[in-house]
Amino acid sequence: MTNIVYGSELSKEMKSILADEIATVCKNRRKPSLAVILIGENPASLSYVRGKNKAVEAVGMEFKLFKYPQSIDKESIIEQIKDLNANPNIDGILVQLPLPPQLNEKEILNYIDPKKDVDGLHQVNVGKLYLNEEGFIPCTPLGIIELLKKMQVEIAGKHAVVIGRSNLVGLPVAKLLLNENATVTVCHSKTKNLKAITKTADILIVAVGIPKMITAEYVKKDSYIIDVGVNRVDNKLCGDCDFDNLLDSCTAITPVPKGVGPMTITMLLYNTFKAYKERELQ
Repeated sequence: MTNIVYGSELSKEMKSILADEIATVCKNRRKPSLAVILIGENPASLSYVRGKNKAVEAVGMEFKLFKYPQSIDKESIIEQIKDLNANPNIDGILVQLPLPPQLNEKEILNYIDPKKDVDGLHQVNVGKLYLNEEGFIPCTPLGIIELLKKMQVEIAGKHAVVIGRSNLVGLPVAKLLLNENATVTVCHSKTKNLKAITKTADILIVAVGIPKMITAEYVKKDSYIIDVGVNRVDNKLCGDCDFDNLLDSCTAITPVPKGVGPMTITMLLYNTFKAYKERELQ
C-alpha cells in the first residue's frame, strides 16, 4: 500500500512549533518581519503572495507588501531593495517571481542583502550552498528534504534521481541530497534512456513542468517519489506524476496539491526567523 505523504499536514505541524518558538523568543522584542516585492498582476503571483501573507501572520511575524505596476523600471525596484536592506526592522526580503521582461531576474535578486535573502537565490547564498557553508537555501529544496525525512527515508547510500536542473529546485535539491550522502543522478531534457535511469531510483524527485509525465513504467516498486510539478489540466491542478497510476507502484508519494507547495511556504517562514535570530540575537 502506497503511503501518501501530505506536505500540508507536515507544514501544519512545523508552523505550530515555529509559532511557539517565535512567541517565546520575541516576547519582549519586535516581531520578525518579511518584506515582499510584487510586480504586476500575474494571477498566480497574487495568489502565492496572499498565501505567504496569511502564513507569515499566522505564526506571529509581520508581513510588508511593496506592490508595483508591470511597467516599473529597474532603478525603482533596486532603490526599494536598497531601502529594505538598510531597514533594521526588515529581516527577510523576497522578490516574487516571475518578473516582467524589462527586469533581469538575476540582476535584481543580487541586489538583496545576502543576510536577508530568505529565498536563497543571491549568488552569495548559492555559492555557500555548493561550498557547504552556512547560508540561506531555496525553500522548495529545503521542504523536499523535510518531506523525505517525514517519509522516514534513510537517504544516505540511496540512489536519488532528480528530473530537472533548474537553479530554483533541481540543482539545489541535488546538492542537498549529496549532503545527505545519497548518490545523485540529475536528468533533463537531453537525457537519453530516461526510464532506464528512473527505474533505478530509490528516491525520485520530479520537477519538469510536464503534466502526469511519470507513470508506473518509470519507477520501481520500493521507491519514494516527490512531485514538485504544479500544472493545470482541465481547470484542475495536477503534478508531473500520474498520481493515480502510481498509487500501487511505489512506497510513498506526495500529492499535488497539498504536497510540496505548503512546505515551500513553511521553509520561507523558517528562513525568515533564522534571519531574524542571526540579526537580533547575536
